[in-house]
Amino acid sequence: MSAQDLPDRPLAVFDIDGVLADVSHRLHHLDTGRWERFFTAADRDPLLDEGARRLRAAMVDHDVVYLTGRPERNRRLTERWLARHGLPTGPLYMREDDDYRPARWVKREVLRDLAQTRTVASVLDDDPAVVRVLVEDGWPVELATWLPHSSTLQDAQERKGRT
Repeated sequence: MSAQDLPDRPLAVFDIDGVLADVSHRLHHLDTGRWERFFTAADRDPLLDEGARRLRAAMVDHDVVYLTGRPERNRRLTERWLARHGLPTGPLYMREDDDYRPARWVKREVLRDLAQTRTVASVLDDDPAVVRVLVEDGWPVELATWLPHSSTLQDAQERKGRT
């Protein structure tokens, strides 16, 4: 049997901020509404070991994709950060620059699109609102708890639709 004859492996979907990237050093930018500083400081995020461990374990029998609320304009910065930490750089699904919907709706839409052609075996996200919506839809989702979820980040994700 050739590689072409093998069925696609199921997908393991990983959020980045709060799952793989420790955003705590840049949250203060959200308090003052400095969105671009918040996003451009992402290149200095420390790697969260638990998230990286889970991603590497998932790669054994899943195709890994990233689903982040980061805007598309931060694609190169995000890919460089992933590469610097020895993680695959994609596939990377990002929010369109002019999309300010809450993260839960953006991520739900992308997952529905992915599921048209692939089996989504797991989703790992740190946002309780995202997890609630995905659980209600029946997705196999887990809440990442190794970096306490910030109310500042939650406000940005849900009310301001920025990350």
